[in-house]
Amino acid sequence: MQSSLYVSLSAQVAMEKRLNTIANNVANINTGGFRADEVKFEEILSLAAKESVSFASSGQNYVSRRTGPIVKTDNPLDVAIQGEAWFAFNGPGGPVYTRDGRFRMNENGDLLTLEGHPVLDAGGAPITLDPNAGAPTIGRDGTITQGANQVGSIGLFTLRADSKLARFGNSGVTSSIPGELVQDFNANGVQQGYSEGSNVNPVLEMTKMIAVQRNFESAATTIQESESTLMDAIRTLGPSS
Repeated sequence: MQSSLYVSLSAQVAMEKRLNTIANNVANINTGGFRADEVKFEEILSLAAKESVSFASSGQNYVSRRTGPIVKTDNPLDVAIQGEAWFAFNGPGGPVYTRDGRFRMNENGDLLTLEGHPVLDAGGAPITLDPNAGAPTIGRDGTITQGANQVGSIGLFTLRADSKLARFGNSGVTSSIPGELVQDFNANGVQQGYSEGSNVNPVLEMTKMIAVQRNFESAATTIQESESTLMDAIRTLGPSS
């Protein structure tokens, strides 16, 4: 059995997935609230040969939870999260969580994401403002006031470390475990007039891309050498004409 051939092939499959992930991250460097994809690889042990052989798995993607850079915008409907919490909005199958706090208000006063999804309050209900009452003031706890009236409260939710996150659109995620409402605003809160950018580190991603490309080429060379060795063996051991 040409173990090196199959090991190198499994490595190429894994590196192709890694390269696609890096390319997607680089493409979203300027996407507000975007969370980078990372890939976790596992060793697969084969006992088919006389000696055990280790293969690389194809890899499993997961969403990075690193915080992105905070940028001042002075837009009253922009809010950035301080801490590890998430905003929530209505998705087709339930709540979707995001760190992108660039919100807008339509003519009816509905508070929406840039894509038009209703932003949810602490009770999981859509938020409606008064479109004629001027710019809102948003407190650290998400409370929204217009003039002297409290008109709503932006919900903040934490996602458990063991919850599995699946990507929704550019900057949203769905969670296998529902988010837990933030009630202590010492560690988590919002800051009005700011927005959070992508957590992709462009220099790191480009460095990873170069390393993966070189490793891919190295694996391709190993495959070619294994095929050449196999063909030489066939010619040497095969029946002579």
